[in-house]
Amino acid sequence: MPKDIPLNERIILALDVEHPDIAKDWVRKTESHIGFYKVGLQLFMASWFEMVDWLIERGHKVMVDLKFFDIPETVKLAVAQLKDRGVTFATVHGNDPILRTSIQEKGDLKLLAVTVLTSFGEEDMRAMGMTQSIEDLVFFRAKRALELGCDGVVSSGLEARRIREHLGEKLLIVTPGIRPGANLSDSGDDQKRIVTAQQAIQDGADYIVVGRPITKATDPVSVIVGMQAEIKKGMKSEDRM
Repeated sequence: MPKDIPLNERIILALDVEHPDIAKDWVRKTESHIGFYKVGLQLFMASWFEMVDWLIERGHKVMVDLKFFDIPETVKLAVAQLKDRGVTFATVHGNDPILRTSIQEKGDLKLLAVTVLTSFGEEDMRAMGMTQSIEDLVFFRAKRALELGCDGVVSSGLEARRIREHLGEKLLIVTPGIRPGANLSDSGDDQKRIVTAQQAIQDGADYIVVGRPITKATDPVSVIVGMQAEIKKGMKSEDRM
């Protein structure tokens, strides 16, 4: 069954900034339209749990995107540090033992398995000695994440449709690499596997993670409103509302 997710939570705003004061300013600018924020490695290193706790106290949902990747016991203990803090999503990057031990400690926290970073293209996979396509690797990792008990995956919108069609609605799909349609051909973007908000939702994503298209915009609220309109179209086109 489609998930009942409020429109103001469908966009997770990536607070990829160097100081918590800057992040708090962005929250104040956007919280009339957004209720879900991502704290990534840069901001977490600058604020530790200050920003996470501030967001939760303000009534917002938080995705802690640290992509935990270490020996299984270390990752398990790191996840345990998050599970009782009110965090909604946390990301884990690794093999079966890492995911399995993380799940043991997650409590009410929803664990998202990272599949393949959206900054990677096929040529990057070949350079690392991998012979399968990105789509096949993403699907394999998503299938294993579901089998092991993860709540969802982080996946490019380009792979979302196959995941949704073959693995059903149980698995959450969180999609970064979202760009307004006019910017999809921007060769200067460090994200290689990008889609629009409408395409991501239409193809099965539950949430989209958006950073620079909003934070670099002259009128960020208008960008949010435009993306939310795209999300509505994507939901209606697949009867996923």
